[in-house]
Amino acid sequence: MTGFELILPFLRPIEHLILDPDISEIMLNGPERVFIEQNGYLKPVLDVKLTEKSLMIAVKNIARRLGDDISEAKPILDSRLPDGSRVAAVIPPCSVNGVTLTIRKFNSRHFALADLVRTATLPECLASELIRFVQDRKNILISGGTGTGKTTLLNALASYIPDEQRLVIIEDTSEIQIQKPNLVRLEARREQFDIPAVTIRDLLKATLRHRPDRIILGEIRGGEAFDLLQLLNTGHSGTLSTVHATSAQQGLARFTSCVLQSGIELPYHAIKSNIADSLNVIVQIERRPGQRFVSEVLEIRGYDPDADRYDMKPVYTREEQPCRN
Repeated sequence: MTGFELILPFLRPIEHLILDPDISEIMLNGPERVFIEQNGYLKPVLDVKLTEKSLMIAVKNIARRLGDDISEAKPILDSRLPDGSRVAAVIPPCSVNGVTLTIRKFNSRHFALADLVRTATLPECLASELIRFVQDRKNILISGGTGTGKTTLLNALASYIPDEQRLVIIEDTSEIQIQKPNLVRLEARREQFDIPAVTIRDLLKATLRHRPDRIILGEIRGGEAFDLLQLLNTGHSGTLSTVHATSAQQGLARFTSCVLQSGIELPYHAIKSNIADSLNVIVQIERRPGQRFVSEVLEIRGYDPDADRYDMKPVYTREEQPCRN
């Protein structure tokens, strides 16, 4: 079994939603409030018949089928299907309105940059500029909120990494779809029973022993930002990564916050200066109903400690629609 057949026996009342290719996400806020994201729009579903008891049984069976557990002692489930789709649940007492279940489907379609231009995610002139950044080995951080398409854009840009280069991909959950001849995929492991965790930080440190030409880090969430910063400062250029933020400026602030989570004892201005020396480009991607789009691209040129401000040059802003000559 490789996909939804693992969980369908427990979720027959929403089977039609799970199997609908136009639905990207299914959200159950208890048994009586069901929502979906379909073609980029969030909408309620009124014809689903579930009870709290049947939903609780379903979630517990799904957890067991996926080699996990959910109970009053461990009320949060965050698991992945073999095809990359995510299943997340929270049960009472932590979920006040009943069992909360969210299924985010893995999109197996590979979007090329030309597809993103065609769907107005970004203009063609910006696509050309981003390709040049990748080929010039700029370190690029893609910033955006949940479901904005950060991984889709990362996939599209990574396809322009030359085939002769050795590429290492590091992720919490395997999502990045890149086909390259010299490719290493590493995935973190959560702590389970008597099996210790393998963290993103562990994998970043191990990566240095495998001669990477380029490193792709799926998403920066914590102290691994400092380890990535160390790699970038020692000459590992051409890195691509993503961070959860609602603006390009907030993306830099979020990256700084993640560096601080590593527990290092460096002055705040020194951290910002290191970030400015290491990161070259930040791309902000956003989502509105029915559309995802790149809203801003900034080049990072340095950091002024006296003004506590990054020196950044706008490459593109959607409101003005300019592309640099």
